[in-house]
Amino acid sequence: MKTKRQQEILRIIEEKDVETQDQLLQELKARGMQSTQATISRDIKELHLIKELTGFGTYRYAVSERKVSINLASRLRTIFKEGVTSFDVAQNIVVIKTMPGLANGACAAVDGMEIEGLVGSLAGDDTAILIMRTNEAAANFCDEIHKMLK
Repeated sequence: MKTKRQQEILRIIEEKDVETQDQLLQELKARGMQSTQATISRDIKELHLIKELTGFGTYRYAVSERKVSINLASRLRTIFKEGVTSFDVAQNIVVIKTMPGLANGACAAVDGMEIEGLVGSLAGDDTAILIMRTNEAAANFCDEIHKMLK
């Protein structure tokens, strides 16, 4: 039901200039789909919809161009989860061991996560190093890796 509703929302905003959530609810209702404002609000967030200015001085819902990068970051997180075999911290450096050939993917995943305190990453075949700004940032990121890999 959720997927069908969200697909319909995308069709609606492609076909019409929809300025408010209420208008979106009315359009869904006209197409035989009942929903609530709270559900529509969650859908808007999950679909990464934004309001953009039209040529007539009004606003309309549209899919954010950042959605592509957000989806990419999600895919890279999956790669990270599947490819990392171990990790450790040495002061402000995090060392990540991966399955052979996946260190580049792990670094790309980390780079796509916009991690606070990350200065840069470097990958070999099965080892990646992350240089963090501080020892604390490195320790915090290791805690995040531990949570992510659970």
